[in-house]
Amino acid sequence: MNLLFVASECTPFIKTGGLADVIGAVPKALAAEGVSVRVLIPAYPALSDHIASGTQVAQFDDLFGGRARIVAAQADGLDLLLLDAPHLYDRAGSIYLGPDGQDWHDNDLRFAALSYAGAQIGVGCLDNWTPDVINAHDWQAGLVPAYLRQHDGPTPPVVMTIHNIAFQGVFDATRLGALGLNADMFTPDGVEYYGKISFLKAGIALSQKVTTVSPTYVAELLTPDFGMGLDGLLRARQSDLSGILNGIDLDVWNPATDPALVATYSAKSMKGKARNKAEVMSRFGLTDGDGPLFCVVSRMTSQKGLDMLLDCLDDLVGHGAKLALLGSGEPGLERAFIDASNRYAGSVGTIIGYDEDLSHLMQAGSDAILIPSRFEPCGLTQLYGLRYGTLPVVARTGGLADTVIDANEAALLADCATGFQFAPITSTMFAHTIARACALYQQPKIWGAMMRRAMRHPVGWDLSAAAYLDVYTAAQES
Repeated sequence: MNLLFVASECTPFIKTGGLADVIGAVPKALAAEGVSVRVLIPAYPALSDHIASGTQVAQFDDLFGGRARIVAAQADGLDLLLLDAPHLYDRAGSIYLGPDGQDWHDNDLRFAALSYAGAQIGVGCLDNWTPDVINAHDWQAGLVPAYLRQHDGPTPPVVMTIHNIAFQGVFDATRLGALGLNADMFTPDGVEYYGKISFLKAGIALSQKVTTVSPTYVAELLTPDFGMGLDGLLRARQSDLSGILNGIDLDVWNPATDPALVATYSAKSMKGKARNKAEVMSRFGLTDGDGPLFCVVSRMTSQKGLDMLLDCLDDLVGHGAKLALLGSGEPGLERAFIDASNRYAGSVGTIIGYDEDLSHLMQAGSDAILIPSRFEPCGLTQLYGLRYGTLPVVARTGGLADTVIDANEAALLADCATGFQFAPITSTMFAHTIARACALYQQPKIWGAMMRRAMRHPVGWDLSAAAYLDVYTAAQES
């Protein structure tokens, strides 16, 4: 099977979140299933070296306001197709936001171009390769099936993957013509969404199959509380909807070989974890203590529930625990955690920003990782935590509920607990669960057994890659 991924980011080339990790890892797992995957992403400035060394395989005289081309390149075990359109992507800073922190004014054109290029590849614009199936990822690729519908002739089926339904790519209806969409596309069965254009809605409505990134998130998306205005459409498409749990790249995230660590370790020999903990404590200005070291590696948004963590800091510090936080996002949350670092000096440390190597070190050096998300389609940081023996403390939602086994009495008796869950998702229950974790940390035999069990928990892509292949096959048959 030839498969085309269409996405806005891909590790290790360009990353703002978990989507990039998925796009960078799944093609390698699918290769073991006999699938030939090519990944179409925009040629942002970070990819300039690959553009220079690649081979042009297609060109567009006018792609939404300028000349563009597709350049094929191989890097990091991936077959890349880079959409080189300088008028759309050659910009410094964030790939989604301008210098003012707001969305780029032409994001509709920028990602319509990505979708259009994906559709053109689907109908044969490359001389020597045509996909049997296209997998479009999130709203930035949501118009792929819309452009295919406007093509006269055979087209490949599209699988639409929702990584986070909170981001829907909604634009004014007056942009229909500028986006190259026919008027008959602006219907409830097409791109129309409450009088506007929604890229994600178009992808869900017009694709052959729809997937999302955990079984629990599928069930949540069918409800008004989580579906964010698209629950009715998703219920209508329920027979074509699947939840396939994300995995992680076991080569990149491996405490036995990770070059970002000061000492490597494994489930058989955990000695190196203590050296990493000492390094994390030093980096964040934390003093020694008898309690656990909690970490947070996260975007700082209301979705991630970090305001609840602020409410719990008195309790956390009162239990003798420490906190190391790495992240950026909402200015109010950034300021609040900086203030907390001053207020709880030696017990709470905050670094604003993102550092990939530091995130690996924190996973290795912490005792537990806090993930109090109000909703979480799948989540990857808890999988990294499991892999590194850093026990996840998670809200019971989405993929967090599907991947972490709570250390309740039954699970402890059955020797199957790998972390801690809490519900309802409130500050009170979060504080209670932090207290549970702190108490269990004082029982080293039980905590050590949980760490080793977490490290052996399957978090790779093997099972999920096979499930994706089943969906691609079903899409071809639909």
